[in-house]
Amino acid sequence: MGILNITPDSFSDGGRFFNPDDGLRQMEKMLAEGTDIIDIGGESTRPGAQAVSLEEELARVIPLIERLRAESDIFISVDTSKAVVMREAVAAGADMINDVRALREPGALQTAAALQTPVCLMHMQGQPRSMQRQPEYQDVVAEVKAFLDARVNVCEKAGIAREQLVIDPGFGFGKTLEQNLTLFRQLPDFQSFGRPILVGVSRKSMIGAVLDIPVQERMPASVALAGLAVWLGASIIRTHDVRETADAVKMCLAVVNGTASE
Repeated sequence: MGILNITPDSFSDGGRFFNPDDGLRQMEKMLAEGTDIIDIGGESTRPGAQAVSLEEELARVIPLIERLRAESDIFISVDTSKAVVMREAVAAGADMINDVRALREPGALQTAAALQTPVCLMHMQGQPRSMQRQPEYQDVVAEVKAFLDARVNVCEKAGIAREQLVIDPGFGFGKTLEQNLTLFRQLPDFQSFGRPILVGVSRKSMIGAVLDIPVQERMPASVALAGLAVWLGASIIRTHDVRETADAVKMCLAVVNGTASE
């Protein structure tokens, strides 16, 4: 899953693709590098990020989704928590909803149920503007699993088939370094859901905390974590660096399966 942030303030690439022409060029680059999914977002969810109006988010993401759908049959994900953006994005050609708030915003659950598109449910403690201040858990793995289990049940009751759901433990969203590392180490525990696991750690602060390096130097470690995540059971890797990550994942799968894969 290649990341395309149409924002001025995302933690890694904020501002780089805010211009529509730059966004289009990045989409073309990710397609050439072999991405399976392009995840388009118009509101940063980094720690301390400011909220974006509905109108602004629509203006950022809808034209690019329309353009990408006109040029390619690639699987498109829209990274949003707003019901209206979900509806308009799917109408424009998006295939999936990627929601860091797990359909808890007003109207989101009902909209996703009506759209009948796949949904990624992510765990986040708190809100982006404050989630990293003092995250606390008694048992981070048990609590994240309990949250996701509750959201899966809510979705099923609303009419969203379990087969339409993807789960994301939410690395870096209301978690300390130690909590992130514990979650990562115990990724196999999340296979009990029987649903694809999405892992998004690309260039994140947990890498900076361990290696003491800035965002622009975190690609090698991100790729290493991608391979490890696949080894531990992840099905979808959300990344800024498509070609390098795809190579790492292919090698990991070749070892797991004992043969090269497409």
